[in-house]
Amino acid sequence: MAAPVQSEIRYLNPLSVDVKKKKYCRFKKLGIKYVDYKDAEFLKKFLNEQGKILPRRLTGTSQKFQKKVAQAVKRARHLALLPFVTDMMK
Repeated sequence: MAAPVQSEIRYLNPLSVDVKKKKYCRFKKLGIKYVDYKDAEFLKKFLNEQGKILPRRLTGTSQKFQKKVAQAVKRARHLALLPFVTDMMK
């Protein structure tokens, strides 16, 4: 007899549980005390494609440094180092 056909039914298999990576505050880990508003490339890590500031729950930044990042992004926008709104920034 012919070999059985491989079934494409995936929901019968046990669900794989993704192990979430622990979030950490990169400022505390690297010992950064000052967020420089003139470093636009570093601040882009905290923005999404539209130019919005990413929330703490996504970046893992502590509350203290999230406030400093938000202030630095706003200053960089005011000096035209970062755009206020864009379609595809990254």
